[in-house]
Amino acid sequence: MRYLSTRNKQASFTGAEAILRGLSPDGGLLVPESIPTILPSTLKTLADMSYPERAGYIMSLFLDDFSRQELTEYAREAYSEAKFDNGEAAPLRQTGEREYFLELWHGPTSAFKDIALQMLPRLMSASLAKTGERRDACILVATSGDTGKAALEGFRDVPRVKIMVFYPRDGVSDVQKLQMTTQEGKNVGVCAVRGNFDDAQAGVKAIFADKTIARSLENRGYFLSSANSINWGRLVPQIAYYFSAYCDLMKSGAIKQGERINFCVPTGNFGNILAGWYAKEMGLPVNRLICASNRNRILEYFIRTGRYSRVRKFHTTISPSMDIVVSSNLERLLFTLSGGNDKLTGRLMKRRSKFDVAEDMAQSISQTFSSGSCNDEDTRRIIKRVFKEKNYLIDTHTAVAYGVYEKYKQETGDNAVNVILSTASPFKFCTSVLRANGRRNFGKNGLDAIKRLEKFSGVTAPAPLKALFGKPERFNKETEKQDMPRVVANFVGVANAE
Repeated sequence: MRYLSTRNKQASFTGAEAILRGLSPDGGLLVPESIPTILPSTLKTLADMSYPERAGYIMSLFLDDFSRQELTEYAREAYSEAKFDNGEAAPLRQTGEREYFLELWHGPTSAFKDIALQMLPRLMSASLAKTGERRDACILVATSGDTGKAALEGFRDVPRVKIMVFYPRDGVSDVQKLQMTTQEGKNVGVCAVRGNFDDAQAGVKAIFADKTIARSLENRGYFLSSANSINWGRLVPQIAYYFSAYCDLMKSGAIKQGERINFCVPTGNFGNILAGWYAKEMGLPVNRLICASNRNRILEYFIRTGRYSRVRKFHTTISPSMDIVVSSNLERLLFTLSGGNDKLTGRLMKRRSKFDVAEDMAQSISQTFSSGSCNDEDTRRIIKRVFKEKNYLIDTHTAVAYGVYEKYKQETGDNAVNVILSTASPFKFCTSVLRANGRRNFGKNGLDAIKRLEKFSGVTAPAPLKALFGKPERFNKETEKQDMPRVVANFVGVANAE
C-alpha cells in the first residue's frame, strides 16, 4: 500500500514513510492509494476477537509493511490493563433503547486521543527501523486540549524522539492545562500560544513548510514529524473502534449482521469522523455519520451547503477541543471524493477564505453525512438532563454529540441503532459539568473541582486525573505564533533560529 499526497499524487510513500513524515513535503496530507474492503463474513470473525486483535487486523489492511502479528502485539501493549481501565479500550454503554455511548476515554489521559497516541509511538519507532532512518524525530503538536497530553504521554521517554506541544493559552480547561504543564519525561516540551487553536495549528504548519528550519534541524540530526491527526499513523488506529463497536453490538444481539447503524461524532478537526468514513468505505454497515459541532459551526455549514468558509467569528466555548475553524482532515475527504484530483484539492485548500465544492461532491457528502450543532446553553442542559434521567455523567463534548443526535432523530424519525462517541471523561471539564448541574462552588482550581464533582455525582474520577494532585508544574512558557520556530529551535538546540 502506497500513500499519496493530496496536493501532488506523484509523491508516493510506504506506510512507514508516511508515519515518519506526518505531512507531505508539498504541504498535502498523505492518503492510502486505495481503500481495502472488509467482507461481511469477516465481521463475524472480528466479533470473536479481542480489541487488540481487531485493531491489529484493521491496521494490517492499510500498513502492509508491518505484519499483522507485529501490529497486534503493538495493540496488546498499547491497550493493556496497565494503561486502560480493565484493559477495555472502547467499551459500549447502553443508556436507552437503541442508544449507546462508545466510551473512548479509559486510557492514561482520559480522552479518546489515547486510542491513537498509545499506538503511534510504537508505529513510529518501528518505522525508524524499517526505513533505515538515521535522524531522530522532532514531533510538533498543536492541540486544542486533549491531543497534547495524549501525545506527551505516548512519546514520553521514547528513544530517538523529542516532542514539543503548543496549546492555546486561554483555550483549554484547567485540568487539560495541568495535564500538559506537569508532564514528566526528558524528551518533552510544552508551550502556550497567545491565540486560539487555529493560530497554534497554523504556526506548526508554517514550521513544516519552512525549508530553512528543516535544514537547521537536519544539521542537528533531526527531521520534523507530527502527532496530530494529519499523520496517517494517528488516523488508522481510530478506524478500529468503529468496527469494534459494531462487532460488540452484533455479539450482544443488539443488531443483526449487516444491519446499518448510525455514529454521532463530536468533531472539530474532522479526524475522528473521517476514521468512521474510512470504516464505512471499507464495508462497515453504516447508515449515517452524524457530524456534531459546537458554536463553531464550520463543518455543519459545509455538510449542509457544500460551502466551506473560514470567514466567521471564532467562538471560545465550554467544549474547547472542538473550538476549531480550520478543519485540516477535510482535505483527505475532498481528495478522495474528487477522484484523486490533487490539483483541485490543492487549489481549494490553499484558498484563505472560502470555497464551494462541485455539486456531485456535495451530493456524495450528503449521502453519508448528516450534521448539527449545539450551543453552550443547550450543552449544559443536556449534561444536567442526562445525569438526572439516565444517571450517566458526560463531558461537554459528548453532550454536544448527544444534543445533535437527539435533534437528528427528532427531525428524521430514523430508528437505526445510534452510537454516540464519548470522547473525554467529564472530570476533564469539571467546572463546566458542575455548573451545568447547578453547582456554583468549584474551588480554587481544576483539582479542587475534581473533588467537588466526585462528591456531587458519586462517581470516582479516573486515576490518571487524581494523580495530578501534588504534581509540580514544569512548563510555563508562552509565545506569539510568529515566535514558535524559535521555541522549537531552542528545544532541540539549533542555533541562530529566526
